[in-house]
Amino acid sequence: MSENAALLVLSDGSVFQGVSIGASGERIGELVFNTSMTGYQEMLTDPSYAKQIVMLTTAHVGNTGCNLDDNESNRVFAQGLVIRENSPIISNYRANTSLTDWLKKNDVVAISGIDTRHLTQLLRDKGALNACLTTDVDNLNKAKASLKAFSGLDGLDLAKEVSRQTIERWYLGRETWGAGSKPASFHVVAYDFGVKHNILKILHDKGCHITLVPAKTSAEEALSLNPDGIFLSNGPGDPAACTYAIDAVKVFLARGMPLFGICLGYQIMGIALGARSFKMKFGHHGANHPVSDVSTARVMITSQNHGFAIDESSLPKEVTVTHRSLFDGTLQGFRHETKPLIAFQGHPEASPGPHDSEGIFDNFIKMMQQKEDNA
Repeated sequence: MSENAALLVLSDGSVFQGVSIGASGERIGELVFNTSMTGYQEMLTDPSYAKQIVMLTTAHVGNTGCNLDDNESNRVFAQGLVIRENSPIISNYRANTSLTDWLKKNDVVAISGIDTRHLTQLLRDKGALNACLTTDVDNLNKAKASLKAFSGLDGLDLAKEVSRQTIERWYLGRETWGAGSKPASFHVVAYDFGVKHNILKILHDKGCHITLVPAKTSAEEALSLNPDGIFLSNGPGDPAACTYAIDAVKVFLARGMPLFGICLGYQIMGIALGARSFKMKFGHHGANHPVSDVSTARVMITSQNHGFAIDESSLPKEVTVTHRSLFDGTLQGFRHETKPLIAFQGHPEASPGPHDSEGIFDNFIKMMQQKEDNA
């Protein structure tokens, strides 16, 4: 094999040879396909992709390059990147480095020259597959052994692994961010299960000052910070394994605290209310997912990144469905009839993706305002 060769080995026994375009090494994870046309920098730095290898279905990748502003966290969390063709040309004015150089700098193993159309069809037919991405192409048996030792994401609590470990005030790190934002009116305690920067930026711009707390923070400690509302962030892994967070949400519900959950936070809220979660066949990953608002029949194009879902049939009667996926009918949002609670499965901050569902943040602001008015 050539000097810059790489291998992608799947748990069904399939082996694909391609070209290494990132760091050297071996990475193991669940292989997922993402249908976004761009946004690879945001995806790879999204903590929700921990223990996953991202495959992009779009054929040409890399022409937008990478920059200083588009990271969604302080490091790369995805296990690796799989693409069809790596563009040698950077054409975006915001870019200050190429995708290849960025991957090497951030120690990301990546492969190009792969038939991603075939791989996508394989995942759709067989469901989620674990994968090993390696540049040690002369040691296939080692890759297979490493892959066999990986148990997958079912039952795995990754939120506590990607979360920050100390309580922190969050602030905008760049002067160009937050232009035109509202004065801070509400104090939001945000649980970091793998939170994305752009979620926090939108909350800030809508008039919130934010205290970030670790995933395992108790409800009592969070409430001692005197929040106006509690935000439960996105994150990786199996929501049912986050028993500490489920217990905290039950306390918040009993206290009538305004609650807003996105992605993993949404799933944790569902379980706390008595619903069941389940592992999806291949999940939702992309920026072109149509979601219907049940009350208005309005269709939003949304950004999605999740491999688990909430079983709608298991929701208690006091919970009302607000959104459903138009791809497969799975539950995408709900609210409580008597408690100040909203939850949304997708990523309404649109990073990457469309901004159709950003208004969901406004509903959270309204709940906190109503709580203040009734105080």
